[in-house]
Amino acid sequence: MSLVTAVYGETAGFPKQELFGLTSQTRRAAVSVPSNIAEGAGRNSSAELTHFISVACGSLAELETQLQIAVDLGCLRPDSRAIRQLDKAGIFVRRLRKTLVETLKHR
Repeated sequence: MSLVTAVYGETAGFPKQELFGLTSQTRRAAVSVPSNIAEGAGRNSSAELTHFISVACGSLAELETQLQIAVDLGCLRPDSRAIRQLDKAGIFVRRLRKTLVETLKHR
């Protein structure tokens, strides 16, 4: 959730002409990460949770690309809070996915 807050805060400073482009896409990808984790947690099986965690990983990759584009365009600093939060969230979600996959293998 702190990733979403950081992304919304950082994208508020993006150029107005990017409101329906990079700003919208970046925010959508950020919101998708915790949303997919929550949806997976609400399902009835570890396999479904693992699937939604994988979708969240895809959203993280998409967000990483969008934030790098924002850095390249000069809209975002490379040391921004959003990028730091992305790194933390990426570590957490990827470890969670790895743990779930290992758990399913040993059943």
